[in-house]
Amino acid sequence: MNTEQHPDIARLVISCPDQHGIVAAVSELIADLGGNIITLDQYSTGVEDGQFFQRTVFHLPDFARRRHQVQRQLEERLVPRFSMQLELTAAAEPKRVAIFASKTDHCLLDLLWRHRRGDLPMDIAMVVSNHPDLEADVQRFGIEFHHVPVDRENKAAAESEHLNLLHGKVDLVVLARYMQILSPEFLDQVGVPVINIHHSFLPAFIGAGPYQKAKDRGVKLIGATAHYVTEDLDEGPIIEQDVIRVSHADDVAQLTRFGADVERAVLSRAVKWHCEDRVIRHGATTIVFQG
Repeated sequence: MNTEQHPDIARLVISCPDQHGIVAAVSELIADLGGNIITLDQYSTGVEDGQFFQRTVFHLPDFARRRHQVQRQLEERLVPRFSMQLELTAAAEPKRVAIFASKTDHCLLDLLWRHRRGDLPMDIAMVVSNHPDLEADVQRFGIEFHHVPVDRENKAAAESEHLNLLHGKVDLVVLARYMQILSPEFLDQVGVPVINIHHSFLPAFIGAGPYQKAKDRGVKLIGATAHYVTEDLDEGPIIEQDVIRVSHADDVAQLTRFGADVERAVLSRAVKWHCEDRVIRHGATTIVFQG
């Protein structure tokens, strides 16, 4: 069994202004509670006046029963002292995920396949699509499928239906080539992070048709970018990117096929890292403890 699937394993993710004694204080508190640190990753943005980030995985006997006690101790002993933000999670509790897709299937099916293999530590609560095309494929995996048509006239009503479907059921929304722009109102109300896969190596070739733009410019590398969704289109904090080399002889169809492979890999890594509490947002960027 994966160590982090043990019911007594906890994850603690913190951020605060960098200062003397943070690591010692966290370690001392865990030791005082009877816990044992398994892994610890840390990063500071600067020697002076930096921001400090840490992901700690620790074993604590009977953690499920004692979780509220641990949370209270963290908030009382660390938050005021270090002006700290923290999140405590049980490693054995998978994130509940909704996947949004349209007609393109490669990213969606890759996530479903990796999930079935046990490669992604999450529970897929549902798949939502603005087209019915992928319903049969999704149902073969035993996952709920919801077809919610979206057009200019009913976009607000469709997003309201989305919010009703998601409310209280998910911890993360993944856009697996969902070809709709989410409204600021939806992002304000959804209450969970949203991860998107963009089919280009951002910030280049923002918007639609990146492979045609890439061909027109004669690029020698194409890539994909997984990022958190914000109100600014394709400009949210980047979680993961990758590229593949191409040549002048590759046409748009070949570039698209090559790009699909990169998109699958980049999105699955981003989702995995998020579900393992390895990603910390910091303004317009992220800190990713890849392990």
